[in-house]
Amino acid sequence: MITAALARLHRNLGRRVRVFKHGPDYLDPMVLEKASGAPVYQLHPWMTGEAECQWRLAKAATEADLVLVEGSMGLFDGNPSSADLAVLMGLPVIPVISAAAMAQTFGALVKGLATYRPDVRVREVIANRIGSERHAAMLRESLPSGTSLWGAVPRHEALSIPDRHLGLFQADEIGDIDAQLDAAAEVLAKAGLERLPEPVTLRAKAPNPYPPLLQGVRIAIARDFAFAFLYRANLEMLEAMGAELSFFSMLDSPELPEADALWLPGGYPELHAEALSRNSSLRESIRAHHAKAKPILAECGGLMACMETLVDAEGQSHSMLGLLPGQAKMAGKLVGLGLQSLTCSDGELRGHAFHHSLLETPLQPALFTRRQRFSSQGEAVFTQDGLIATYFHLYFPSCPQAVARIFTTGTLSA
Repeated sequence: MITAALARLHRNLGRRVRVFKHGPDYLDPMVLEKASGAPVYQLHPWMTGEAECQWRLAKAATEADLVLVEGSMGLFDGNPSSADLAVLMGLPVIPVISAAAMAQTFGALVKGLATYRPDVRVREVIANRIGSERHAAMLRESLPSGTSLWGAVPRHEALSIPDRHLGLFQADEIGDIDAQLDAAAEVLAKAGLERLPEPVTLRAKAPNPYPPLLQGVRIAIARDFAFAFLYRANLEMLEAMGAELSFFSMLDSPELPEADALWLPGGYPELHAEALSRNSSLRESIRAHHAKAKPILAECGGLMACMETLVDAEGQSHSMLGLLPGQAKMAGKLVGLGLQSLTCSDGELRGHAFHHSLLETPLQPALFTRRQRFSSQGEAVFTQDGLIATYFHLYFPSCPQAVARIFTTGTLSA
């Protein structure tokens, strides 16, 4: 929310703002797009590639007065970490540190962050959740030489946002999100955060155009509160390759739009299972599409929807599409997490997994992903009559040829 409030603050000051998110994340970018009024893309040197990170940031720098990159986890956590991305891009790092119930230890934390790696540039910090002006003064006095306080942000309800098992609520689910962002921006303005950080220079060459391998292919894409985990870069790549995209709601649409291929992305089918089970006309339309062996890509929540039944967190069973035998069942805990890749005949697809459900199915996987961190076996990939279903979330630009094969032939060979 500090990043989102910063974006809204500077946007309200008349500045052009662009925001990026480090790592595989669908939910934070939704809020950041609301805050900045501009598209938000994921940056991750392994998943999206170093060249794409450099190009997207350099392009944004030509269009904006302020470019913000929100990190993920702690500054040095993960491989590559937020610090690695900052070093690769030549960006200064501004840590946001909760100062609640803390005084001089704040300075020790800043010193550790500033000196842990000599190639990471930490010159300014933001103190969050301060209690008073005196508290802010104590924090400022504790800072080591060479660092300063960009702002001290007090506790405020405008900086809180609801979340659930997969992360934040989707931005469109928060009815007063714009008013909240404006209020949060005012909190940051009073904390002195109107000043722009130090300037940097970003340069990169534009990537080669995508091959037109999807020219004339019509792809129906589920997009609603139940299925909304869509990388903007994935959608843009499909269009750049010539595909015609048509969106529909798994909750409300009576039937599929006319399409050559279908994409069921991730989301929250477990929260809308009853409504999904009631939409029998759409279910029959999707079954008819599958009966013709037309391509279907089902990712995570989409995979869950393809099962015969879905058992929600309360133990209630709901009828799903029935394209695959068995059931998806909420586990009550995190089951799969992390960066993964899938090697196929066209190259290597990269992406991630993050789910709280388990599959119970007699179907044998056709392929398995590999975990990036330990190179161990990752998520199962099921294939059946043009359907490719997996908990693995694909980042399409990592292997455009493989994605084109999925949406034109419904196949993905090792």
